[in-house]
Amino acid sequence: MPLLVGRAASLAALDTAAADDSLVLLVAQKRADTEEPGSTDLYRVGVLARILQISRLQNGTTRVLVESLARAKVTRYAIAGSHLKANVQPFPLDATPLSEDEERQTRRAVSTFEEYVALHRRLPDEVVRLIGAAETPEQQACLMAAHLSVKLEVRQRLLESQTLGVLFDQLSMTLAGEVELLRLERKIEDDVRGALFQNQREFYLQEQLRAIHRELGNEDGDDVAELEVQLIAAKLPDPVLTRARREIRKLRRMAPLSPEATVSRTFLDWVLTLPWHKRTEDSLDVKRAKEVLDEDHYGLEDVKDRILDYIAVLKQVGKMDGPILCLVGPPGVGKTSLARSIAGALGRKFVRMSLGGVRDEAEIRGHRRTYIGAMPGRIIQAMRRAESVNPVILLDEVDKLGADWRGDPSAALLEVLDPEQNTAFNDHYLEIDYDLSQVLFITTANSLSGIPEPLRDRMEIIRLTGYLDQEKLAIARQYLVPRTLKAVGIDAKDVKWEADALRTICRGWTREAGVRDFERRLSRVARKLARQRAEAAPSKKGPAPLVVRTAELTALLGAMQFDPDDTSLDDKVGVATGLAYTTVGGETLEIEVSVVDGRGRLQLTGTLGDVMKESASAALSYARQRAIHLGIAPDFYKTKDIHIHIPAGATPKDGPSAGIAIATAVVSALTGTPVRGDVAMTGEITLRGRVLPIGGVKEKAVGAHRAGISHVLLPKGNVRDLDDVPQEVRDAITFHSVGSMDEVLALGLRTPSIPHAVVTSTSGGPLSVPTTAVPARRERGTRRAPVHPH
Repeated sequence: MPLLVGRAASLAALDTAAADDSLVLLVAQKRADTEEPGSTDLYRVGVLARILQISRLQNGTTRVLVESLARAKVTRYAIAGSHLKANVQPFPLDATPLSEDEERQTRRAVSTFEEYVALHRRLPDEVVRLIGAAETPEQQACLMAAHLSVKLEVRQRLLESQTLGVLFDQLSMTLAGEVELLRLERKIEDDVRGALFQNQREFYLQEQLRAIHRELGNEDGDDVAELEVQLIAAKLPDPVLTRARREIRKLRRMAPLSPEATVSRTFLDWVLTLPWHKRTEDSLDVKRAKEVLDEDHYGLEDVKDRILDYIAVLKQVGKMDGPILCLVGPPGVGKTSLARSIAGALGRKFVRMSLGGVRDEAEIRGHRRTYIGAMPGRIIQAMRRAESVNPVILLDEVDKLGADWRGDPSAALLEVLDPEQNTAFNDHYLEIDYDLSQVLFITTANSLSGIPEPLRDRMEIIRLTGYLDQEKLAIARQYLVPRTLKAVGIDAKDVKWEADALRTICRGWTREAGVRDFERRLSRVARKLARQRAEAAPSKKGPAPLVVRTAELTALLGAMQFDPDDTSLDDKVGVATGLAYTTVGGETLEIEVSVVDGRGRLQLTGTLGDVMKESASAALSYARQRAIHLGIAPDFYKTKDIHIHIPAGATPKDGPSAGIAIATAVVSALTGTPVRGDVAMTGEITLRGRVLPIGGVKEKAVGAHRAGISHVLLPKGNVRDLDDVPQEVRDAITFHSVGSMDEVLALGLRTPSIPHAVVTSTSGGPLSVPTTAVPARRERGTRRAPVHPH
């Protein structure tokens, strides 16, 4: 191998050896920083070599090519002029043949060296082939030791090995340690290279993107500096500004491509885009607001009055907290569209937020920024979309909120909808107090039963009952017909409707509290009219006028869905008419009782809930208690089987308000006295025959009017609720107040006379009841589908 020699003593030794026998002793010095080593600075074991070639280089050093001959051990160093001379003796390896263990050690060392070469970046693969081509194990060991990148002390220890077995043993241990280090270095290097490559790639792409923006003239400059300028211009509240500046300082210390920088930048973007002071000017003209509300919706006077009151007070005081309104009513009565009209009347921004099916509390309050992909809650998102601090926010379907292991969203709404707390609403993402007190929150629900009591207590409840037929017809003429015809490209002036056409559609094809299904039927008629016009032959005088005739409705809409004669108002034995309040409005339901000979078994069918079953048991107990007075055999409960059924069987029903209707039907079936078909009743019954008040009087009264009922029996405790009943319903129905089952039976069963009863409403208007029997009315349309009694 070639050596570079520059020290004067070593050059003198080379010259002396070249002039003599070309033999030179190569030994290592113990410390590399010793400039003039003496005999004590040199090791005693070295290599005897022959000089093959000496070349003088221009920088003053000498390149010498040597060939090693054998190991030698120095017995004595001596100074010979300007160089050292050594007396040496041969120091060969022990030539004892290798044992089997030493043979295995040899093969293990060679295998480990092959792995060492594969992991080492500076050793070529030819070294492995060179080792394999070695003639003796000694040559293999020396070749392996020569190519090891280890410390000088380790190499010297290998050189001084006494036997070949010891040499291979030391080689194996040294190679094992070096291979382990190389593996670790390779792993670290691969990891670092991968990270560097990703960072370099992202940096390169970011630089390319910046260059593209510069070419397009969209260069934004220093984002952080611009964020600071925006913070100052936004005039944020002091606590918010302090928090944002702290986030800016953190952002400056972060690497631009780090995930934490993205989180901080997103947080600052949300803070800057939220409205903190910007507000829309309220329209305080009460007259104009009333015109807007009347133009968009027919009826709904309670809600309109409440909004007009709010505008009037706001005009007087200049600024006030927004109310929390809850519109409760059946589907299709216009709750959602009414909220939009309220925003238009106030001149405010409108944001709708559907809560149906929301189960995660974080949907309201947001996620904390420690989570990947965290975002603010829906309330803050709605404020961002509104771009003002005083919008109208509609929380739609608040009664459809769910709850699971992720939390209860209705509990999170407690802070949002509480005027005492929403001045400092704290979102988990922002962790900054935000003022919601100027927001007008409007919530909608089909039923209050799905709203938790604490949340219900924070809202002002406004009930929307179902529309009467006259109201539906007025809505159809003013809103639905023009809208559906315009959707198909027909001018409403080009269509003539026969006098009873709309009424027939309303009663024959729809039976609902709202007008949603009514509008679908009108849309179908409009599509048929558009098809008629498209198929008509062109005329020079223009398109012929279209006429909707009552006789042609079946061809336009198909078979009539509700037969006006499908339910009779005749007197029947064992059949009483009850009233129910459901999420789609008030409804009537028939209660059927059959009495047959048997062993006193009571059977209840019709998918009844526990409360309704208890009402049936209470009604039967009342009949047993009053059996003699009512003309019933005292032991009927031993000899008769009583079957109580409430159609339809597949519809679940529950609630206490059908108690007096069940009792009336039971007494009628046991006595054979028919129940008046034009009388409907609602109320809870006790074992002593008392009638207790119930809920949903307004909705039930509207449902009775829709079914053609002329007399309604109400508990005395519900007389105060009659003021909420529409005047048209009060004019068409006679309401009787009852306090006991004796009064119910006197009014509900067909007897020679009806006792006198007068109900006076809280407004002072008397509702008189005739003292003679009311003859059975002719059959009128009613709905047979039973629903959930309240």
